[in-house]
Amino acid sequence: MSLTQLRPPPQQASPPAKPSPAKLWLYRFDIKATPYVFIAPFFIIFAIFGLFPIVYNGVVSLRTWRLTEPEKDGWAGFGNFSRLLSDSDFWNALYNTLGIFILSTVPQLLAALIIANLLNRKLRGQTFWRIGILLPYLTPVVASTLVFAVFFARDNGMANWFLSLVGYGQEQPIDWRASKWSSWIAIATMVNWKWIGYNALLYLSAMQAIPKDVYEAAAVDGAGPWRQLWRITVPMIQPVVVFTVILSTIGGLQLFNEPMMFDENPQSAGGGSAHQFQTIAQLIYKVGWKDLNLGYAAAISWALFIIILIVAAINAMLTKRIGGDR
Repeated sequence: MSLTQLRPPPQQASPPAKPSPAKLWLYRFDIKATPYVFIAPFFIIFAIFGLFPIVYNGVVSLRTWRLTEPEKDGWAGFGNFSRLLSDSDFWNALYNTLGIFILSTVPQLLAALIIANLLNRKLRGQTFWRIGILLPYLTPVVASTLVFAVFFARDNGMANWFLSLVGYGQEQPIDWRASKWSSWIAIATMVNWKWIGYNALLYLSAMQAIPKDVYEAAAVDGAGPWRQLWRITVPMIQPVVVFTVILSTIGGLQLFNEPMMFDENPQSAGGGSAHQFQTIAQLIYKVGWKDLNLGYAAAISWALFIIILIVAAINAMLTKRIGGDR
C-alpha cells in the first residue's frame, strides 16, 4: 500500500461565514461617516459662534435698532449703508485705518523678510536669535501698548529723547497724539514691533525647505545675497508671502487695541481729541456700545468686511505679480 493511500483525505475548507447586517452597517458607517463625525464639531461650533453672528449682524444692519429707543426699531433697508456715504466720521476713520495700515504692513513684511533671510544663514546661537525675535509676539498687547504710550509721551518720552540726540525737537517736543502723521507713526511702530518676529518665523520656516544647491548654483553664477533674496527666495516662498499679506491685511484693517490704548481717554473710543487716529474698529465700538446705535454699527462692520475682501484681493494679486507668478 502506498503512502498516498494511507493519508487521510484533505478536508475541504468551509466557506467563510457571511457577516451579519449589523456588522455590515457598522463597517459602512466607519468607512463613510466616521470622517464627517470627526470634523463635525468644528463646523457646529463655527455655525453657532461664527456663521450665525455674521448672518444676524447682516439682519441688524438692515434695521434701525437703537438700544436707547427700542420702540422705534423697524426695517430700514439699505438706509444705514446709504448713510455711510455722507458720514464724515466714517471716511475719517477709513482714512486713518488705511494710513496706519500702510505704515505698518509694508515695513513690517519687508523687515520680517530681511530678518528671516539673516536667520536662515549659519549663525552662532541660532535658537537664541529665533526665540528672541518671537518674544514681542508673546507679549500681551495691552502691556506692550501701555509701554509704548509712555515711550511716545510728549514730556519725558524716550522717543523725543532719541530725536533730541540728533538735534530734532529740542525746543518743541513732538506731541505724538496731537496730529495724524505722528500718531500714525507711533501706532504703526507698536504694530510692527509685535508682528515682525511672527512673520519672520513664518518666512524662515518656508526658507528652510529651499534646497541649498539652488543658492550654491546662483552664487557660482555671480548672484549676491540681495539678488538671491529677490530672485530665488521670494518666488519660492510665494505662498507663505501671500498668506502673510492677507493675514496682515485682515489684522491691519481691524486695528483696535493699539489705538484704543494709545488714547489718553480710551473709554471714549474717539481716537484722539479730533479723531486723528480713530480706526473703523474703534468707530464701530463707539457707535454700537457708546451711542447704542446697533443698526448703524452693524452696517459699518459689513462695510469693513467688504473693504477687507477688496484690499486683501488686491494685495494678493500684487504680491503674486511681484513674485513672478503672472
